[in-house]
Amino acid sequence: MSKVIMIQGTMSNVGKSLISAGLCRVFRQDGFRVAPFKSQNMALNSFATPEGLEIGRAQAMQAEASGIEPSVLMNPILLKPTGNSSSQLIVNGRSIGDMTAREYFAFKTSLIPNIKESFYKLAEDNDVIVIEGAGSPAEINLRHQDIVNMGLAEMLDTPVVLVGDIDRGGVFAQLLGTYLLFSDKERERVKGLIVNKFRGDKTLLTPGFEMIKDKLPVPFIGVIPYENLGLEDEDSLSDRLVESDPRNAKEIDIAAIRLPWLSNFTDLDVFEQFERVSVRYVNQIKDFGNPDLIVIPGSKNTISDLRWLKSSGMGELIVNHANCGTPVIGICGGYQILGSSVEDPLGVEEGGTEQGLNLLPVKTIMAGEKKTLQFDGSFVSGGELFDELKGLKLTGYEIHMGSTDVFYDKAKPFTSEGTGICFGNIYGSYIHGLFDERGVASTVVKCLSRRKGLDYPESELGMALPRREFKEKKYDELANLIRGNIDMKYIYEMMQLEVKHIG
Repeated sequence: MSKVIMIQGTMSNVGKSLISAGLCRVFRQDGFRVAPFKSQNMALNSFATPEGLEIGRAQAMQAEASGIEPSVLMNPILLKPTGNSSSQLIVNGRSIGDMTAREYFAFKTSLIPNIKESFYKLAEDNDVIVIEGAGSPAEINLRHQDIVNMGLAEMLDTPVVLVGDIDRGGVFAQLLGTYLLFSDKERERVKGLIVNKFRGDKTLLTPGFEMIKDKLPVPFIGVIPYENLGLEDEDSLSDRLVESDPRNAKEIDIAAIRLPWLSNFTDLDVFEQFERVSVRYVNQIKDFGNPDLIVIPGSKNTISDLRWLKSSGMGELIVNHANCGTPVIGICGGYQILGSSVEDPLGVEEGGTEQGLNLLPVKTIMAGEKKTLQFDGSFVSGGELFDELKGLKLTGYEIHMGSTDVFYDKAKPFTSEGTGICFGNIYGSYIHGLFDERGVASTVVKCLSRRKGLDYPESELGMALPRREFKEKKYDELANLIRGNIDMKYIYEMMQLEVKHIG
């Protein structure tokens, strides 16, 4: 049977996903077959596995760190919020419909067999399983039906390491408060504490460790410094979504629209490799600035986001910039938004018909089964502005409801297999990961530079790595961060895992 470790956090976005990914890479480097697992994930960033099943993006990232293909076994339950109190429920990679929070709360324990089956199938083929919890394990009002934190730890009989986020303040209160809200039996499972996102001199924490040890009799096994490694986020609290100020725009400025139901915002991460390029997520007119490229990312609720664009004035602003020649790219839901209309006759989202921004000659009907598949194709045309994209390789994945039809024969195919079109300076595609392959992001930056009359050195453009290759380097850096700041010897002893050589 596999050895297991579970990483829980005092709240959302404390760094559980990255610490779990780092441990996956450490175990892999030390010669073990390792896989990630998260029984239930709530996230709008998702991923299509090779078999065309949908899981949380974080588990796909952790699988990459483990050196294996992402599998639906790693995340059997995915909740994608569709409203303030409802979510689309995805079980074993397939949507089974929307549920309110109350409906799901009454339903979720029936999914325990799915959770156990997925976990034990993973355990058959791996030496180590790294489990990630969700949110806070101290939600005492939900404890009796918990299937993702201490309830799962008990179900699978696993030790727990608890992580606190010092960057958001009160880390000792976070850790102690969470521990005190555990039952005596749950406290026995907590074997180690980690302070994450620390800035400064670690020795300043030593008095705190001494002062709290009588109240919190669990060893502190690591203090991890704050590092921005450029790896993916799955949480809406991501630091990436904070930057919007046009005063921080660089020579090449990309404005990504921060939709209320923004999903898969990782599509633009590759541009972080360019020192002269800024990616700003904007949701207010005052922050729009004068971008060189506008991107409308994916949306979990296209009609709702389309209505927001109109009511906020952002839609009119996008159209005005587009009419002045600024290139606009829509990805997935953003592609649908750029069309003439989005129709929802079956009430897949909100029902009815909503006029689009009318920048692309397409219309979308929300009907049929959800499309989830991986994509391997190419750019067919670069249109007026990105001519050098033509013929470049394109890999990624599709995750969307509805079908989009082109009704004007002068529109050009943008991405292959009917997945996207371009019309003048407006582009749309259903492919997530649009810019990730070798040369794609560099070509976009080069074309934007040329349009602006800037001289962007070819040497800098050539340094941009394909996203997967870039992430491989970063997973190794993450592993080094884990090794240098967590007591891995203690981790191995806690897990009763024999290793001849650490590191």
